[in-house]
Amino acid sequence: MADNERTLVILKPDAVQRGLAGEIISRYEKRGLKIAAMKFETVSRETAEKHYGEHKGKPFFAGLVDYITSAPSVLMVLEGPGAIDIVRTMNGATNPSAAAPGTIRADFGLTIGRNLVHASDGSESARNEVANFFGDAGVIEYDRAIDGWIIED
Repeated sequence: MADNERTLVILKPDAVQRGLAGEIISRYEKRGLKIAAMKFETVSRETAEKHYGEHKGKPFFAGLVDYITSAPSVLMVLEGPGAIDIVRTMNGATNPSAAAPGTIRADFGLTIGRNLVHASDGSESARNEVANFFGDAGVIEYDRAIDGWIIED
């Protein structure tokens, strides 16, 4: 099978509160991505501050942390060839008004502050984000019977 890549995906509190988690997860699965880890929790302030650390000191940092810790999120590690770029394309532009039709943010979002999903922006951030949210445990290695029908050797 082709080399798999992993990415962190967060279905943010707005996706959960609006009852969109199942539909969004289904889109990723229908594309052929494999769920390697998943949990449902309210993100701790400590984890959120580490996650958004690059924005510390910026005027919007506190709002990011307050929002992601305000209600439960679905945290996932998705896996597949090119998973990082595929998920980011599926999610659409950060600002839903600029997102391409058919993307998650274009289909379900209106404002940049409630844009439903987060995904790692590169392989280094994916490694760091997976470690931040899942630690050394929680990511499962397994084979799916359908992988040969989705991914060519």
